[in-house]
Amino acid sequence: MYSENAACDIYIGKEAGDDLLKDIRLARKSVRIVSPYLSPALITQLIYLRKRNVEVELITADRIEDYKNGHEKNIYQLIEQNRSVNHHAIAKRDRWRENVRKSYFVSASILIATILCGIYIEQAYLFYGFFPVLASVLLSEHFRRKVINTRIYSYTYSQLFPFKVYLTHYDNEPSDTRIHSKIYLIDDRIAYLGSLNFTASGTKFNHETRIRTEDPKAVRKIQEEFFDLMHYAGLPEKDIQQWGRQLYTEPIN
Repeated sequence: MYSENAACDIYIGKEAGDDLLKDIRLARKSVRIVSPYLSPALITQLIYLRKRNVEVELITADRIEDYKNGHEKNIYQLIEQNRSVNHHAIAKRDRWRENVRKSYFVSASILIATILCGIYIEQAYLFYGFFPVLASVLLSEHFRRKVINTRIYSYTYSQLFPFKVYLTHYDNEPSDTRIHSKIYLIDDRIAYLGSLNFTASGTKFNHETRIRTEDPKAVRKIQEEFFDLMHYAGLPEKDIQQWGRQLYTEPIN
């Protein structure tokens, strides 16, 4: 995109994100962000905005700081686990459990009967009574494994708010096009462009450049660019279902 004669403010230096973070905190309707890198604390701000019913959309790359470093897991809060229950499988599992109880009861009954019989008959015959006990125990173990292996839960994953994570590598090869833009839209009224990522270092400590504009024409064109990047980029992206399975445990019952 190209916008000519747009009115804007230009900032170069450290703390380039001070005004940006202030505008984001004051957002009333929407915040849309393109940033290849993210910091845990700033992700928390997006989660807080969503809880305030501010519409949030995010485009990033798979070089997310806390996902890579494995310390704070705020990025994980953006992916929600949804569990569904197979009631037919529950009924089947309950039947296996009942079979386990019956098998244990039969095993105990045979064992007691064998011992009692052994008191009144020759001890040599007591040995043969343990065969049905062993068979019953093995049957109980068979039913118990059925209970353990019965899957009653299945899982899907959803996003706390719409976001895309584009891949920097695909099939072990670098992606032809990487997300490297830094774009911020607040309430579809204010737009920021520049070099600063949505990270603590980018917004606070690094020497960065950024442009802030409320020029309606420029903001509208940036909106269109964001929409195209969100919906029609045609770039390889991280699969939300696969990612969710990496983040969460999935007990089967």
